[in-house]
Amino acid sequence: MLPMLRTGFGRVLEAIVVFLVVALTVIIIAGFVFRSFGSSLVWYDEVASIGLAWLTYYGSALAALRGAHIGFPGIVNAMPPRLRLAVALFGEACVFLFFIVLTYTGMEVLMILEGDTLVSLPSIPLQLTQSVIPIGAVLFMIAELLRLPDVIKSALGDGFVDHELEEALPGIEAPPVHTGAQGAAAAGSPVLEGGPRR
Repeated sequence: MLPMLRTGFGRVLEAIVVFLVVALTVIIIAGFVFRSFGSSLVWYDEVASIGLAWLTYYGSALAALRGAHIGFPGIVNAMPPRLRLAVALFGEACVFLFFIVLTYTGMEVLMILEGDTLVSLPSIPLQLTQSVIPIGAVLFMIAELLRLPDVIKSALGDGFVDHELEEALPGIEAPPVHTGAQGAAAAGSPVLEGGPRR
Protein backbone atom coordinates (compact mmCIF):
# COMPACT_ATOMS: atom_id res chain seq x y z
CA MET A 1 0.00 0.00 0.00
CA LEU A 2 2.71 2.48 1.02
CA PRO A 3 4.87 1.85 -2.11
CA MET A 4 1.81 2.45 -4.33
CA LEU A 5 0.98 5.65 -2.45
CA ARG A 6 4.58 6.81 -2.74
CA THR A 7 4.68 6.02 -6.47
CA GLY A 8 1.39 7.84 -7.12
CA PHE A 9 2.48 10.86 -5.09
CA GLY A 10 5.78 10.93 -6.98
CA ARG A 11 4.02 10.84 -10.35
CA VAL A 12 1.76 13.74 -9.38
CA LEU A 13 4.78 15.80 -8.29
CA GLU A 14 6.67 14.87 -11.47
CA ALA A 15 3.71 16.00 -13.62
CA ILE A 16 3.52 19.33 -11.77
CA VAL A 17 7.28 19.90 -12.06
CA VAL A 18 7.32 19.03 -15.78
CA PHE A 19 4.36 21.36 -16.40
CA LEU A 20 6.09 24.20 -14.51
CA VAL A 21 9.37 23.69 -16.41
CA VAL A 22 7.57 23.75 -19.77
CA ALA A 23 5.44 26.76 -18.79
CA LEU A 24 8.46 28.68 -17.50
CA THR A 25 10.41 27.88 -20.67
CA VAL A 26 7.54 29.14 -22.86
CA ILE A 27 7.20 32.32 -20.78
CA ILE A 28 10.93 33.07 -20.98
CA ILE A 29 11.07 32.46 -24.73
CA ALA A 30 7.94 34.59 -25.28
CA GLY A 31 9.42 37.38 -23.16
CA PHE A 32 12.64 37.31 -25.19
CA VAL A 33 10.83 37.25 -28.56
CA PHE A 34 8.45 40.10 -27.66
CA ARG A 35 11.30 42.20 -26.26
CA SER A 36 13.29 41.59 -29.49
CA PHE A 37 10.43 43.08 -31.48
CA GLY A 38 10.25 46.12 -29.20
CA SER A 39 6.98 45.30 -27.45
CA SER A 40 7.92 43.84 -24.07
CA LEU A 41 5.34 41.90 -22.08
CA VAL A 42 4.51 43.92 -18.95
CA TRP A 43 3.79 40.81 -16.91
CA TYR A 44 6.83 38.78 -17.98
CA ASP A 45 9.22 39.46 -15.07
CA GLU A 46 6.62 39.09 -12.32
CA VAL A 47 5.09 35.88 -13.68
CA ALA A 48 8.49 34.32 -14.44
CA SER A 49 9.74 34.95 -10.89
CA ILE A 50 6.56 33.43 -9.44
CA GLY A 51 6.94 30.42 -11.75
CA LEU A 52 10.51 29.91 -10.56
CA ALA A 53 9.35 30.02 -6.92
CA TRP A 54 6.64 27.46 -7.65
CA LEU A 55 9.13 25.22 -9.43
CA THR A 56 11.47 25.47 -6.43
CA TYR A 57 8.80 24.45 -3.89
CA TYR A 58 7.28 21.60 -5.89
CA GLY A 59 10.69 20.41 -7.08
CA SER A 60 12.02 20.33 -3.51
CA ALA A 61 9.08 18.13 -2.46
CA LEU A 62 9.91 15.73 -5.31
CA ALA A 63 13.58 15.73 -4.31
CA ALA A 64 12.57 14.99 -0.70
CA LEU A 65 10.52 12.00 -1.85
CA ARG A 66 13.59 10.64 -3.64
CA GLY A 67 15.99 11.46 -0.80
CA ALA A 68 17.99 13.66 -3.16
CA HIS A 69 18.59 16.68 -0.95
CA ILE A 70 22.13 17.48 0.17
CA GLY A 71 23.16 15.40 3.16
CA PHE A 72 26.18 13.90 4.90
CA PRO A 73 25.70 10.13 4.50
CA GLY A 74 29.40 9.40 4.99
CA ILE A 75 29.38 10.91 8.47
CA VAL A 76 26.14 9.18 9.48
CA ASN A 77 27.21 5.84 7.99
CA ALA A 78 30.37 5.88 10.09
CA MET A 79 28.24 5.64 13.23
CA PRO A 80 26.94 2.42 14.82
CA PRO A 81 23.41 1.50 13.62
CA ARG A 82 21.64 2.55 16.87
CA LEU A 83 23.31 5.96 16.91
CA ARG A 84 22.81 6.24 13.14
CA LEU A 85 19.06 5.73 13.65
CA ALA A 86 18.92 8.32 16.43
CA VAL A 87 20.80 10.89 14.31
CA ALA A 88 18.62 10.18 11.25
CA LEU A 89 15.40 10.53 13.26
CA PHE A 90 16.68 13.74 14.88
CA GLY A 91 17.39 15.11 11.40
CA GLU A 92 13.89 14.16 10.24
CA ALA A 93 12.38 15.82 13.35
CA CYS A 94 14.28 19.04 12.57
CA VAL A 95 12.98 18.97 8.99
CA PHE A 96 9.39 18.47 10.16
CA LEU A 97 9.70 21.24 12.74
CA PHE A 98 11.00 23.68 10.12
CA PHE A 99 8.23 22.87 7.65
CA ILE A 100 5.51 23.04 10.33
CA VAL A 101 6.73 26.57 11.12
CA LEU A 102 6.87 27.37 7.38
CA THR A 103 3.29 26.12 6.87
CA TYR A 104 2.03 28.23 9.77
CA THR A 105 3.94 31.31 8.59
CA GLY A 106 2.76 30.75 5.01
CA MET A 107 -0.86 30.74 6.15
CA GLU A 108 -0.26 33.99 8.03
CA VAL A 109 1.26 35.52 4.88
CA LEU A 110 -1.84 34.52 2.90
CA MET A 111 -4.09 36.27 5.43
CA ILE A 112 -1.95 39.43 5.29
CA LEU A 113 -2.10 39.45 1.47
CA GLU A 114 -5.90 39.24 1.32
CA GLY A 115 -7.19 41.67 -1.28
CA ASP A 116 -3.77 42.32 -2.89
CA THR A 117 -3.10 41.46 -6.53
CA LEU A 118 -0.16 41.24 -8.90
CA VAL A 119 1.11 44.62 -10.09
CA SER A 120 1.23 43.68 -13.76
CA LEU A 121 -1.89 41.47 -13.72
CA PRO A 122 -4.45 42.97 -11.31
CA SER A 123 -6.90 40.12 -12.00
CA ILE A 124 -4.61 37.58 -10.24
CA PRO A 125 -4.68 37.68 -6.41
CA LEU A 126 -1.41 37.48 -4.52
CA GLN A 127 -2.97 34.83 -2.27
CA LEU A 128 -3.02 32.49 -5.27
CA THR A 129 0.62 33.08 -6.19
CA GLN A 130 1.87 32.84 -2.58
CA SER A 131 -0.24 29.77 -1.75
CA VAL A 132 2.77 27.73 -2.86
CA ILE A 133 4.45 28.45 0.51
CA PRO A 134 2.09 26.45 2.75
CA ILE A 135 1.18 23.96 0.00
CA GLY A 136 4.85 23.27 -0.80
CA ALA A 137 5.66 22.88 2.89
CA VAL A 138 2.86 20.35 3.40
CA LEU A 139 3.90 18.42 0.26
CA PHE A 140 7.49 18.31 1.56
CA MET A 141 6.29 16.85 4.88
CA ILE A 142 4.15 14.24 3.08
CA ALA A 143 7.19 13.28 0.99
CA GLU A 144 9.32 12.92 4.13
CA LEU A 145 6.63 10.80 5.82
CA LEU A 146 6.41 8.48 2.80
CA ARG A 147 10.21 8.11 2.79
CA LEU A 148 10.53 7.61 6.58
CA PRO A 149 10.33 3.77 6.48
CA ASP A 150 13.27 3.73 4.03
CA VAL A 151 15.22 6.11 6.28
CA ILE A 152 14.73 3.81 9.28
CA LYS A 153 15.61 0.73 7.21
CA SER A 154 18.79 2.35 5.85
CA ALA A 155 19.82 3.60 9.30
CA LEU A 156 19.49 0.14 10.86
CA GLY A 157 20.84 -1.68 7.80
CA ASP A 158 23.84 -1.01 5.57
CA GLY A 159 23.60 2.78 5.81
CA PHE A 160 22.61 5.58 3.48
CA VAL A 161 23.54 5.78 -0.18
CA ASP A 162 25.51 8.87 -1.22
CA HIS A 163 23.47 10.16 -4.18
CA GLU A 164 25.98 12.90 -4.93
CA LEU A 165 28.76 10.34 -5.32
CA GLU A 166 26.52 8.25 -7.58
CA GLU A 167 25.88 11.28 -9.79
CA ALA A 168 29.57 12.21 -9.87
CA LEU A 169 30.53 8.66 -10.86
CA PRO A 170 27.76 7.34 -13.15
CA GLY A 171 27.41 3.58 -13.27
CA ILE A 172 29.16 3.09 -9.95
CA GLU A 173 26.99 2.45 -6.93
CA ALA A 174 28.42 4.24 -3.90
CA PRO A 175 28.87 1.64 -1.15
CA PRO A 176 27.72 2.57 2.33
CA VAL A 177 30.42 3.04 4.94
CA HIS A 178 30.70 0.20 7.48
CA THR A 179 32.37 0.23 10.84
CA GLY A 180 34.36 -2.32 12.80
CA ALA A 181 34.62 -5.93 11.67
CA GLN A 182 31.74 -5.50 9.24
CA GLY A 183 33.59 -2.68 7.49
CA ALA A 184 36.84 -4.63 7.27
CA ALA A 185 35.05 -7.65 5.84
CA ALA A 186 33.18 -5.49 3.33
CA ALA A 187 36.44 -3.87 2.27
CA GLY A 188 38.05 -7.28 1.78
CA SER A 189 40.70 -6.80 4.46
CA PRO A 190 41.45 -9.42 7.12
CA VAL A 191 39.71 -9.11 10.45
CA LEU A 192 41.88 -9.70 13.51
CA GLU A 193 40.18 -11.40 16.43
CA GLY A 194 41.00 -10.45 19.96
CA GLY A 195 42.04 -6.85 19.33
CA PRO A 196 45.19 -5.32 17.85
CA ARG A 197 48.50 -7.13 18.03
CA ARG A 198 51.69 -5.42 19.19
